[in-house]
Amino acid sequence: MADGAKVRFGLVGAGQIGRAYALAVSACESTELVAVADSRPAAARDAAALAGCKAVTDYRALAAPEQLDAVLICTPPASHAEISTYFLDRGVNVLCEKPLSIRVDDALAMLEAARRNRVILTMASKFRYVDDVIRARGMVASGIIGDVVLFENAFTSRVDMAAKWNSDPTVSGGGVLIDNGTHSVDIMRYFLGALADVQVVEGKRTQGLTVEDTVRIFVRSTSGVMGSIDLSWSINKEQDQYISLYGSEGTVHVGWRESKYKRLADGDWVVFGTGYDKIRALAGQLDNFARAIRGEEPLRITAEDALASVEVVAAAYAALRRSSWTSVGLDLVAPALSQDAAFAQAGSSA
Repeated sequence: MADGAKVRFGLVGAGQIGRAYALAVSACESTELVAVADSRPAAARDAAALAGCKAVTDYRALAAPEQLDAVLICTPPASHAEISTYFLDRGVNVLCEKPLSIRVDDALAMLEAARRNRVILTMASKFRYVDDVIRARGMVASGIIGDVVLFENAFTSRVDMAAKWNSDPTVSGGGVLIDNGTHSVDIMRYFLGALADVQVVEGKRTQGLTVEDTVRIFVRSTSGVMGSIDLSWSINKEQDQYISLYGSEGTVHVGWRESKYKRLADGDWVVFGTGYDKIRALAGQLDNFARAIRGEEPLRITAEDALASVEVVAAAYAALRRSSWTSVGLDLVAPALSQDAAFAQAGSSA
């Protein structure tokens, strides 16, 4: 494509996150939304109206390469592999919402389709594009808080999930662990690199769901850093920060409204950021994806990063079943996530 030309996007899925992307595309100078596809005509029209583009009810209508350069897939996770592969096989670059897939073997097939067709595949991971997160990562890498010893993350908020597809394992692939946890493990990898082992403890189920609604994940990175992740749809910890890194010489907090750090030698907190801006983060991801398509910069989250997140979530579900530390590795490919069995076993003791 011509240097500096806008990347033409199609959007598949006009739910809440799809509508947010429609707004983000409009706020991004490097992208243009040309069509929205959703099997619900009214939803497709409403999202298309946000960007002034056309609406269709079948995603296959978007696949002609002459119509678009890339596609955003914002459908429920169980459909990600099928829809992504459809576009990849037709030479269309794909940005797929998290999780990349609900099975490791499907994720591997998606990566192979991208390689085979020489197009780009990446997973949406909006927190890598939050300004405060980017700055915090740079600060940690600079050694400002010394050697990182402990990583903490919490995504907890009371939400009634009874009627949401996110709590239907046939659609979502699991419960809060795969839903919010995909963000968590990718954030941890963004700061610390590869993860080696995981352990998962499930909390009490309070919403009558067939899936886990509260879990605590313990993680060790390959470099030896400990981590803990709290995920819940049933409690709100009401913390100002959602990421904390504790080092031998200080602490960094990344917060919803403010981010700050403190060095032991100084004793005072220093504010370095203004918090989380969802649309700005989505626009940043779109811009990075568009520039990668034009060959102007590398992806901030690669297909290999996306695969790694699926592998870690698979290991986490295996750890939940076994109640033991579980290595992150390719031995989990054959049974994939195997959530159905996990839910049956975990539910008997919940």
